Amino acid sequence: MFVKKLKPAPLANEGLRPEERELFCDAAPTSYKGATKIVEDFYNWARAQSLWILGFGTGCGAIELRPLMTSRFDMYRYGIQARPTPRQSSVFVIGGYASVKTLKRIVRSYEQMMGPKFVVALGSCTINGGMYWDSYNTIKRIDQYIPVDVYIAGCMPRPEALLAGFQELKRIIRAGGAEGQNEYAINFDWYKANQKKVIKNWDMPDYSW
Repeated sequence: MFVKKLKPAPLANEGLRPEERELFCDAAPTSYKGATKIVEDFYNWARAQSLWILGFGTGCGAIELRPLMTSRFDMYRYGIQARPTPRQSSVFVIGGYASVKTLKRIVRSYEQMMGPKFVVALGSCTINGGMYWDSYNTIKRIDQYIPVDVYIAGCMPRPEALLAGFQELKRIIRAGGAEGQNEYAINFDWYKANQKKVIKNWDMPDYSW
């Protein structure tokens, strides 16, 4: 019996080198459809009890993350654990100013995280540019490029404020309200257009899943 061999569908990442195109999926993200309410409530309780954070420190904002690991504040008692890579993390903590140069790394790190995933904007610089708001190289609003679930204001927020922010994130997750991942999938074209307006040398795939 003769079987015609079909050619694979072309990848959307035509700008990549041929040897790199197979490393990335060409499927855009899809929104998460939850299970029945009682099951999803249990899932959300479990998610809230185990926050694995990826710290992306670009400036002085990141220095306040270190005391959380000491015995004085002991974030581990709240089920918060630092992880070294995006694929092991569920909470993306961006601390300090976000620059045009680092935005690409922020986007790529966020897209490499497996769902469910949440974003915490730490400090005034991350939220609205802070003291660097009028700089040509500063991202004014990080939530125009990736969704943000919790904002922790201050310059810089003390460790107690960080713990309060994580507790608020837990409350939102348990209530089923942390929908940043779905927002990113539904408004993917809008986010990607905003990203490409800033990142001129877009030498990375549109889809990294």
